[in-house]
Amino acid sequence: MANLRDIRNRITSVNNTQQITKAMKMVAAAKLRKAQDRMTQTRPYANTLSSVIGRLIQGQELTHPLLRETNESKRSLVIVVGSDRGLCGGFNNNLFKEVELFIANNFEQGKETDGLSLITIGKKAIAYFGKRSYSIDAKHPGFFDNLEYELSTTLIGKVMEDFIDKEIDEVYLAYNEFKSVIAQNRKVEKILPLKAEDLVVADTDNSVHSDYIYEPDQKAIIAELLPKHIKMQLWKAVLESNASEQGARMTAMDSATENAKDLERSLRLKYNQARQSAITTEISEIVSGAQALSDS
Repeated sequence: MANLRDIRNRITSVNNTQQITKAMKMVAAAKLRKAQDRMTQTRPYANTLSSVIGRLIQGQELTHPLLRETNESKRSLVIVVGSDRGLCGGFNNNLFKEVELFIANNFEQGKETDGLSLITIGKKAIAYFGKRSYSIDAKHPGFFDNLEYELSTTLIGKVMEDFIDKEIDEVYLAYNEFKSVIAQNRKVEKILPLKAEDLVVADTDNSVHSDYIYEPDQKAIIAELLPKHIKMQLWKAVLESNASEQGARMTAMDSATENAKDLERSLRLKYNQARQSAITTEISEIVSGAQALSDS
């Protein structure tokens, strides 16, 4: 009977776990809807802004601090957008491995390079790269607890200041781009210095080349839009990552719930088999006892 009691306790434990994972899936689904709304509202503005800037600087010889390039030994910065919470499958680890692969392929000494540093967003990114001896310039735990545009603009504003002051020469942004509820694209993009070919140029008809008149002038417009574009790049990446995280968590909790159901069915089958075996043994003992009494 002890065996039956153990199996019964496991069934209860698995059923409680199943209720928790089911509730977490529902919470993630609700958060996903809100995150998707914010993301889809931001995408058109960010893409159009990128297109406008690409059209403005394409084929032009312009001087702007954010367009500065250097042939010297480059000091590079990678901004890694992770998450604050786990239980979202391979959402974090897949991105972090992509970042490590990118560093290994683009920097001769990998993480030991003196000119390489990171900014980590989210507790999981801080924990992962902190254990691997990377040079981390800034850590931002709890970033997604109260996700506001001002948070990202403050962060990227400091990065742009360092770039203008020539403390860093290039900046990369690593994040999960939302593709669908069950899939994310892991991206590592160069956001500084800006290049026309890296921007989206919305030119649906290549045979038509419009001659725009700019007011007040082209340089003034670029000076105004470039910082906004960089700020919008980080904000868009953060929103994409947040939506991807909720989708990954919803998928992971759905899989966990289904696995718990399968385990519960298996345990109930074992429990019924053990119970039937115990009943059969008791009946056999009763029959044997009755037979012995009748023989005597």
